[in-house]
Amino acid sequence: MRRGRTARRVASLVSLGFFIVLTACAQNAPQDTFHNLGGPVARKELNLSTPVFLVAAIIFFLVEGALVYATIRFRARSDRDVPVQVHGNRVLEVTWTLIPAVILAAIAVPTIGTIFSLASTPSGPNVVRVDLTARQWWWEYKYPDLGVVTANEMHIPLGKNVAIKLRSVDVIHSFWVPRLAGKQDVIPGRTNDLYFSADKAGTYLGQCAEFCALSHANMRLRVIAEPQAKFDAWVQQQKADAIAPTGGDAAHGMDLLLKNQCIFCHTIRGTQAAGKVGPDLTHVAGRMTFAGATFDFTTDNLIKWVSDAPAMKPGAKMGRGLADYHLTPDDVRAIVAYLESLK
Repeated sequence: MRRGRTARRVASLVSLGFFIVLTACAQNAPQDTFHNLGGPVARKELNLSTPVFLVAAIIFFLVEGALVYATIRFRARSDRDVPVQVHGNRVLEVTWTLIPAVILAAIAVPTIGTIFSLASTPSGPNVVRVDLTARQWWWEYKYPDLGVVTANEMHIPLGKNVAIKLRSVDVIHSFWVPRLAGKQDVIPGRTNDLYFSADKAGTYLGQCAEFCALSHANMRLRVIAEPQAKFDAWVQQQKADAIAPTGGDAAHGMDLLLKNQCIFCHTIRGTQAAGKVGPDLTHVAGRMTFAGATFDFTTDNLIKWVSDAPAMKPGAKMGRGLADYHLTPDDVRAIVAYLESLK
């Protein structure tokens, strides 16, 4: 019976270990830090972490193997004498002191070099500067040299360094785009720096990596890396004021939105909406997502959002359109039509 219980325990532990290993087997996941990296910063970090991890894994198995062996080989039994004691053996003590010191020194050299390399802030005319502000639960990006303000989706040109100033207006957040760079905390009252660049065009997914209250899981982001010409066209489009619709549901929706409380939170350049609490909506229809890059920019999602935002994203600092702003379903559809015109 005792052997049966031991066997079941061993089987349970092996099964648990196997399950844990399987959870790490996803290939080409959107936020994979080991495959399809998009820039030199991410590759530097991978080139450092891979050998350090291998050294740590080898040491782990050697130490744990020796511990298991000693536990079994020298377990207490009535027919065995006390094993030979090695306390005070200078050769052994010097050896097991020097070996860890040599290993740590070997790891320290590339680690320190990589840290200093990633800590340097690029400068010059070819650097794209971005002032990032983290809020519960979305990201605001300002391009001070380009006169552009947007939210949640950061556009960058291929091959250029992007120097980011990170600030928070509420709690601690953490900016993380795994395929471009490691995590960087965004702390209230402090400005942190991060830089990266992309040499592969594409959309890189990221998220807040520091728990920041109720909708932390809904604070996502995207970085769109594109050729310089396409980036320049995006900048020109973003700098333009919103175009007022001339009729139909969109015009009615604009009238409703500008007469409602929305103008105290959101900015729509070219109108009297000049709020600073929520995302800039001047070109919101040019984004693929909204609400912290959580939902695809579709008509159905927008209708649900305007009707009852907190039901879609807990803690959303926006009222329920139908209940709190006394909008009718037709009003909601008109506002959505206006939002879809802001390209």
